[in-house]
Amino acid sequence: MTDWQELESRYFFSVYKRLPVTLVRGQGVRVWDDQGKEYLDFIAGIATVSLGHCHPVVVSALTEQASTLIHVSGLVYSVPQVRLAQLLVENSSLDRVFFANSGGEVVEGAIKLARKWGKEKRDGAYQIICAQGAFHGRTLATLTAGGNEKHKLPYLPLPEGFVHVPFDDAEAIRRATDAKTAAVMLEPVQGEAGVNVPHDDYLRQVRAWCDEAGILLILDEVQTGIGRLGALFGHQLYGVEPDVLTLAKGIGGGVPIGALLAKEHCAVFVPGDHGSTFGGNPLATHVAYSVLKYVIDNDIAGQVAAKGQHLEGRLRGLADRHSLVTEVRGRGLLWAIELDGELAETAQRACLEKGLLVNNVKPTALRLMPPLVVSQEELDQAVEIIDGVLGKLAGEKA
Repeated sequence: MTDWQELESRYFFSVYKRLPVTLVRGQGVRVWDDQGKEYLDFIAGIATVSLGHCHPVVVSALTEQASTLIHVSGLVYSVPQVRLAQLLVENSSLDRVFFANSGGEVVEGAIKLARKWGKEKRDGAYQIICAQGAFHGRTLATLTAGGNEKHKLPYLPLPEGFVHVPFDDAEAIRRATDAKTAAVMLEPVQGEAGVNVPHDDYLRQVRAWCDEAGILLILDEVQTGIGRLGALFGHQLYGVEPDVLTLAKGIGGGVPIGALLAKEHCAVFVPGDHGSTFGGNPLATHVAYSVLKYVIDNDIAGQVAAKGQHLEGRLRGLADRHSLVTEVRGRGLLWAIELDGELAETAQRACLEKGLLVNNVKPTALRLMPPLVVSQEELDQAVEIIDGVLGKLAGEKA
């Protein structure tokens, strides 16, 4: 039998710290490795396989479009691209759409849009206020916009124009705003930093300040959008509207696509300002249209809200039973279990042995982000596995 992990070590850049498992098949919330072992997948391609693995809607859309037209370019019109743009605009508070291939790309586009808007509408303002702990992508600009200093060190010098303040502190944003400020860019919930959930009035305060100061509010919903938090867009839970919105991950159901949305007043791009060879191709946009329409038509976000309440109750039960759990936090189907010490990798490996894929989002926390179609029974099964793992860890620690 081919040792794929050994081959990978020979040929691939060593940029991932992988789990020792080679997945070869998926169906719904479950995946199978090359040894035939079955797992519950609570990583879901990092919150990307929104309808589960090989969902009929995704498979049908891929098959249909692949046999019709896979790729053209931005030099001609494409029906799937326009249909997806229309569906996004009609179901959001935004007016214009641009498609790329990933979250990092559309956040990069949002940065460019804000800088051009600042040049034209705010006397050359170009700085963007971001949050400490934020994650916005891995291009040089999005990496700089992020709030993890360790990730930035290998790539100095970095682009200028980003100011960082504590997350969930609207007053810090007010203090950091000056004549050079063009925008504030935030995640409604910080995913990669460990599922950090702000106070309910945080985004409303930031929105009010952006209006008062005459600057843009960019919300990065690459991870929190398309139903993940229990609303179609996470910002809807907080009663605000952004000027600029970025989406990716779950909108494609596993197929690479990102979307940049903006309100008309700041949609300042003109021909030649931005582009993407593969962005908005017929294959990806047809799949994303099918996924988004399914999510809307079947109220998947409402189902996620109900499932999230159930999962929250089960996780809080874990915290009550295990002193190793110091906090649980999240919304919808995006949750973190904070542990008393750097035990997350050990817990992750133990879960893997028991047939559950979870993410050690940081040394002290496990992150759960199952497909949005996960059942209550599958949620319970995952929690029971984690329960057993925590019990074993507590015994070993004692």
